[in-house]
Amino acid sequence: MKRRTFIAAGAAGVVATSVAAPAIAQSQPEIKWRLATSWPKSLDTIYGGAEYLAKRVAAATDNKFQIRVFAGGEIVPALQVLDAVQNNTVEMGHTASYYYVGMDMTFGLDCTIPFGMNARQQNAWMTHGGGLDLLRNFFKEYNVYNIPAGNTGAQMGGWYRKEIKTVDDLKGLKFRIGSGMAGAILAKLGVVPQTIAGGDIYPALEKGTIDATEWVGPYDDEKLGFYKVAKYYYTPGWWEGQAQLSAYVNLGQWESLPQNYKAILTSASAEAQSWMIGKYDTDNVAALRRLIANGTQLRAFSKEILDACYNAAQEFYAETAAKNSKFKTVYEPWKKFLEDEHQWFRVVEQQFDNYMLSRKGA
Repeated sequence: MKRRTFIAAGAAGVVATSVAAPAIAQSQPEIKWRLATSWPKSLDTIYGGAEYLAKRVAAATDNKFQIRVFAGGEIVPALQVLDAVQNNTVEMGHTASYYYVGMDMTFGLDCTIPFGMNARQQNAWMTHGGGLDLLRNFFKEYNVYNIPAGNTGAQMGGWYRKEIKTVDDLKGLKFRIGSGMAGAILAKLGVVPQTIAGGDIYPALEKGTIDATEWVGPYDDEKLGFYKVAKYYYTPGWWEGQAQLSAYVNLGQWESLPQNYKAILTSASAEAQSWMIGKYDTDNVAALRRLIANGTQLRAFSKEILDACYNAAQEFYAETAAKNSKFKTVYEPWKKFLEDEHQWFRVVEQQFDNYMLSRKGA
C-alpha cells in the first residue's frame, strides 16, 4: 500500500512538473515591436541581418516577443532611424551610427572611423576593451540602449567615373559617402561629400548628381547596379576597415523588458553580427568575379592618396578631441587600444596572412 502511495505521489509530481513548464512560458508577456532600418529590402545581408535578429528573438520566446522589421523609408526615413528610436516613434532600430555624426562626432566610434579597427579589433574593443561601457554611457544621453548587431568587415573604396591617380584628382569630386566623419576628412582634400541613403544612390550616380559613390562591397554593390554607370572600382575603403552596425533600443522600452527578453535580444544581436560578417565574407568572393567579368576595372588607391588621407584624418581627430570632450573621452582609450592591438597583430596575424596570400596558386 505504501509503495502504491509513493508511486502515485511520484506520478503526480511528474504531471505537476509537466504542467508547470508551459505555465511559466505562458506567464511571459506578449510584446510586439517595430524595428526601423536604414537599408533597402533588396540587400539581403545588411537588411537580412535585422530580419535574422528578429527571427531568433521570436524562436527563443515561442513567438511571445515579435519584432517586425521595416526597410529604410517604409515608416521612418533611412537616415533618421536613431531619431525615431530616441523619440519612441519606434521601439527599435538597426543602423550605422556614423550617419549621425552631425549631432556629435562621438557617434562614429560606435560604427567605424577612418583608418580605424578591423572587425576583430572592434569586437575586442567592445567586448573586453571597455568600448561598450563608454558608448552606452554616451548613448544614454540620447535615450538609447545600444547593442552591437552586425558587421560588414572591411569595405571597398567605391565606384568612380574616372580614375583617381593623384590627390589632385580628388578636388571637386562629388562623392557619396556614408560616414560623415570620412566626409569631413575628405573635404580637407577638396572632395565635396554627399550623404545619400542606399536606395537613392544609383539614380544620383546615373544622372551625374554625384561623380562617385561607395556603399559596402561587391555583393551589395552588384545588387545596387553601380557597375552599370561607373567603371572604376577602388580599394581599400580606408574609412571603413570594418563597419559595426547596431541595434538601437529606446531606453524606456529596454528597461521595461523582462530580464530573459533582454538576454535573448542581446544574444540574437550577437548571432546576427556573426551571421552577417560570415555571409559578406562568403558572397563577396563570387560577386567580385562577376563584376570584373562585366567590365569593372579594379584599382588600388596610391600610397600618395592614402598617406594624404591618413594625415588629414589624424589632424581631424586632434581638432575634434580638442573641442569635444565627449569624443575625447571615448577616442583616447579607443586609440590606445588600437595601438596595442597593432603590436599584437604584427607579431602573428599579419605574418600569417602575408604568407598565406603569397602562396596563392602554389
